[in-house]
Amino acid sequence: MLDSRTREIVKSTVPLLESANTALTEHFYKRMFRDNPELKDVFNLSHQASGRQPAALFSAVLAYAKNIDNPAVLSSAVERIAQKHTGFSIQPEQYDIVGHHLLETIKELAPDAATPEVIDAWAQAYGALAGLFIGREEQLYQQSEQKDGGWRGYRNFVVKEKQVESELITSFLLAPEDGNTVANFLPGQYLNLHLVSPKLAHKETRQYSLCQAANGKDYRIAVKREPNGVASNFMHDEVHIGDTLQVLPPSGDFFMEVSAGTPVVLISGGVGQTPMRAILDQLIKHEHKANIHWLHACENGAQHAFKEHIQGLRQANANLTTHVWYREPGASDQPAEHYHAKGIMDLSQLKDSIANADAHYYFCGPLPFMAMVKEVLAGWGISDDRLHYEVFGPHQSL
Repeated sequence: MLDSRTREIVKSTVPLLESANTALTEHFYKRMFRDNPELKDVFNLSHQASGRQPAALFSAVLAYAKNIDNPAVLSSAVERIAQKHTGFSIQPEQYDIVGHHLLETIKELAPDAATPEVIDAWAQAYGALAGLFIGREEQLYQQSEQKDGGWRGYRNFVVKEKQVESELITSFLLAPEDGNTVANFLPGQYLNLHLVSPKLAHKETRQYSLCQAANGKDYRIAVKREPNGVASNFMHDEVHIGDTLQVLPPSGDFFMEVSAGTPVVLISGGVGQTPMRAILDQLIKHEHKANIHWLHACENGAQHAFKEHIQGLRQANANLTTHVWYREPGASDQPAEHYHAKGIMDLSQLKDSIANADAHYYFCGPLPFMAMVKEVLAGWGISDDRLHYEVFGPHQSL
């Protein structure tokens, strides 16, 4: 428990943090990777290059400083970050490294403001936050280990199937090398892969959404090829049937939990449909009684993954309704057969059928897409506790 003086000192540095903005975290990461290059095998360097990781860390540090009197308001963010950390197998000793470089960064960027009192206050504040993460992450590690078919750390899985789902998305069916069962997961969660190869400059850890219902024997993930994606291009080009991958247990704080009588609306853009497919498969597997709406938007039929699978489910389940938007349909894309509307997703077209205060809404896709969905649904009066979304990559809020 931080004393009042420590909290006041940390809060007094908020203007300093705001003036520094992401220069603070950019300097921090450069410093840390310089002195601890082994951490390049832990962090996603693509997110460093794009600026997403420094921006996400800065937002987290600033939010902590602003809410240090009541850190409970950050509980949802803490949970999401802790889930992400377990996917990278973050260990307690790594928090010491991060804390050291954070304090040294403050000293180097603001030598006049970084008095011994300020540094001591931030050391205590960081220690309290690190302890919170370490405790929660240990709980998650133990939960994964204690499940039927569960494990801790890395486990070898063999690629049993590699299926091209669209011109950008390929799915991989992974089964444990030891032939034993695997832990079930909540639909919407992701699998953590640790990629090691002489063809990669660094070890790469990535989270890929699980895209079929849990079955206790194997996992299916879907990977979108990104133009400059180190890991995604490696998965598409270098990983083949029979190869072995190192896998950490499923995790993630985005998942579906609803009663059989609850209407569900699944909304996705592009590769954001991958966790939605797992949710839909789970609903169908358990013979969900209430209405289910599947809403998806993508570029065209060539980029429309899983369309035959979804069409088959729709034909076999009277309570499932689908609606698809193609931004620019291809020459072979047939209206009504392959898609329902041209252009970007327009939820207003379906308001009469999907606006329901009793429903739960799950959505995933590019950040601007999800921000649009959230704004529309909130404008219809849908309460925030019924809106659930997943952000790929570093933690961000809409």
